[in-house]
Amino acid sequence: MHVTLEQPTGARLITAADQEIAIPATLRYTSADPLAVHIDFPPHVTLDGEVTTWTFARVLLSEGLRARAGVGRVRVRPCGSSHTYVEFHVPEGTAVLRFGSADLFRFLARTFTVIAPGEETVGAELDQGLVALFRGRV
Repeated sequence: MHVTLEQPTGARLITAADQEIAIPATLRYTSADPLAVHIDFPPHVTLDGEVTTWTFARVLLSEGLRARAGVGRVRVRPCGSSHTYVEFHVPEGTAVLRFGSADLFRFLARTFTVIAPGEETVGAELDQGLVALFRGRV
C-alpha cells in the first residue's frame, strides 16, 4: 500500500516587473514515486486552465533549501533564511515562485517519515528493465 502526503501551501509568483502575485499550490509526495516531489497548481492560475503538476527530485528540494541546486528545468535556491525560490524553466520563459522555507522544510521532513533519504527503492519493474538493458554489460 502506498502512502501519499499532501500539504496545501501558498507561493508568490515574482513577475518580470518585480511584482508578487499570490499563487495557491499543493506540495505532494507519494511512496509510489519515492525519489520525487510534486507541486500541483490549480487550473485558475495556469495558462491553459488545467491543473498543472511539476515533478522533480526530492533531493533537489532538500539541497536547494540550503544552497543553489539544479541546472535543468527546475532550480531551487534559498532567499535569506525565511524564503526559498523555486524556478521553473520552459522554452516559453521562466516562472519564479517564492515559498516560505518553513513550509518546504516541514513538507520535506514529513516525506522523510514515509521513506528516509537513501532508503528509496526504484521498484522491481525498473530493476528488471535495467537488467534487461544492461544484460551482461556490467
